[in-house]
Amino acid sequence: MDSLSSLSAYALPATLLGLLLFLAMRWRHRGGRAEESRENVDTVAGWPPEAARVLTIDERQAYDVLRRAFPTHLVLAQVPLSRFVRVPLRRSYTEWLQRVGTLSADLLLCDAGSSVIAVIDIRSATESERARRRHERMSRVLRQTGVHVITWREGELPSVPDVRTQLMPLLQPGGAAPKASGSRPMPLIPVAEMEEIVADEDDQAFAATVYGGRGHDPVSSDYFDDLEVTVVKR
Repeated sequence: MDSLSSLSAYALPATLLGLLLFLAMRWRHRGGRAEESRENVDTVAGWPPEAARVLTIDERQAYDVLRRAFPTHLVLAQVPLSRFVRVPLRRSYTEWLQRVGTLSADLLLCDAGSSVIAVIDIRSATESERARRRHERMSRVLRQTGVHVITWREGELPSVPDVRTQLMPLLQPGGAAPKASGSRPMPLIPVAEMEEIVADEDDQAFAATVYGGRGHDPVSSDYFDDLEVTVVKR
């Protein structure tokens, strides 16, 4: 009787251990098959692509304003942070990409050597809490690199003179963020301004021609939010 009790005491843990090993092998085999299945999916067939605009209407208007304000500078749009921000590789680069690396700066004002002077962050007045955290995280990273971040609101874009006043101090050596001032902006080399070419009464027709309708809207900048690691709270 005692021997049967001893066998029972050893049999139960052995059975549980065997069951766990069996389940682990099945799980590993299933994971390997799933990975192999993903690798066998054709990129185009598995994810049928469709062309989309790079910029929204507000972003195109902001790009227009920035180009007219600084015609001799390089203006880039929707550039991923991973393209112009470097980070040490002591930690996982993949995790950094998931946090901010895949996010895109709306507009970049660069010098002739393509060094970033300022980032224009165009934000919606009705942005979600997730979008707000994403913008703030991106701004914190950019400011750490020494890149100035200027926020513009959709539907409330500044005029060309206001943009010059706002960003001109950053173009000087050791430039700092501009302070409020009532003085007129420094004149630039005369260029043909859009408002000198297009009459006021033709503005709406011109915008409709240049900016077009809202079909094929660009991929939302919130697209990568779902890829962020859930432990990120900052």
